Amino acid sequence: MADVYKPGDEVPASGIYDVIHDPEHVEKHQVTCVMGKVFPPCKGCKHPRFTLWRAAHHIENHEQFKTW
Repeated sequence: MADVYKPGDEVPASGIYDVIHDPEHVEKHQVTCVMGKVFPPCKGCKHPRFTLWRAAHHIENHEQFKTW
């Protein structure tokens, strides 16, 4: 079972996350999140939950593209 994150939690890995809201508010969708940032609250409900769909390196943190 995938880890579930809520607003205020730190993003553990950069990538694409599924977002599940209160079903009366909006349907499930995907967003891109960056490691080290914080999952934000939703303007329309208090329920959003985030699960990692696909991890990916953020270009600024990738070994081949880092600026020193």
